Amino acid sequence: MKRISILALTSLMIVGQVKAQINQNAASQNTRITAGGNDHYTFPMSDKVIRQAVTFKNRYGITIAADLYLPKNRGSETLAALAVSGPYGAVKEQSSGLYAQTLAERGFVTLAFDPSYTGESGGEPRNVASPDINTEDFSAAVDYLGLHSIVDRSRIGIIGICGFAGMALNAVAVDKRVKAVATTSMYDMSRVMAKGYFDNMTSEQRTSTLEILSQQRWADAGKGEPAPATNNLPEKLSGNEPQFVVDYFNYYKTPRGFHRRSINSNGAWTATNALSFMNMPLLTYLHEISPRPVLLIAGQKAHSRYFSEDAYKAAAGPKELVIIPNASHVDLYDQTDIIPFDKLTVFFEEHLTAGKPAQKEKAAALGSANGK
Repeated sequence: MKRISILALTSLMIVGQVKAQINQNAASQNTRITAGGNDHYTFPMSDKVIRQAVTFKNRYGITIAADLYLPKNRGSETLAALAVSGPYGAVKEQSSGLYAQTLAERGFVTLAFDPSYTGESGGEPRNVASPDINTEDFSAAVDYLGLHSIVDRSRIGIIGICGFAGMALNAVAVDKRVKAVATTSMYDMSRVMAKGYFDNMTSEQRTSTLEILSQQRWADAGKGEPAPATNNLPEKLSGNEPQFVVDYFNYYKTPRGFHRRSINSNGAWTATNALSFMNMPLLTYLHEISPRPVLLIAGQKAHSRYFSEDAYKAAAGPKELVIIPNASHVDLYDQTDIIPFDKLTVFFEEHLTAGKPAQKEKAAALGSANGK
């Protein structure tokens, strides 16, 4: 793997200004006007679930837009629930919605949300990420789920995909209401931005990057608005790109995964987006998730695999690392024959049981039936 600077990192994963404007006056915990049915989703709607468009506010007062998935045949009992977000630069109509819908088919109440400053969620300026605020977004999703009438608030878990896996782990470390967490194709965005891929960024490269970003702040302040990053996914492949860039392109820039509100499909992060990540390590308190369980899933061929492996080493308490044979990083976004949904189902049924032995037996039986 070639050395890749933080500026190059920006070019590999991301994309400009999101055109859709968000209604900042949306009432907290209301249904959005779009009702979740009038927009493009990158996966077909299941006839086994109900999808509801909802909004809620995070601790900073930012309105978060989400899709709530409810099993149709759910009976009268309260259910375990999962908050889902990611990948980094994606929206709820893409991978996180697919995960949420599939797990709702399996009996969970699920919530796929757009992080602050992206998609249909609020926050200005647009196309900004924050290790703090995006961590808070997960806890705000837990707030919402815990107030829902059909959710058992003692049985809430989190799934983070790609760059939002790091934020998910960070949220669970501090938010003791969450009982279990799983990640797929994990990125630690603070680590890769601060140190480069495989920690190959030199101190001189880091200093140079921070010099450039610091000067950019004056340029932004002078114009009264942040400049977009100039590097992003190409509109066409030249044939010289690393394979993982090709994989990103084949998801975000083709009908397979394109969405007009996705930063990676149709825009760019701000030029100074990396600053807070370079200064605030996300996984400092990873060990404090213990004794709650952690499940880390990565592709065998994923360029990002080492993030999951290192997180597994650093985590304390119950933990499991699952490597999917021959899978790439992006395969775990949407390839339903590769994503280990059986494993995720068993994991959350086992650890979100709230002392219900019948559900533990069901989880064990499902795992046995699927050879997991």
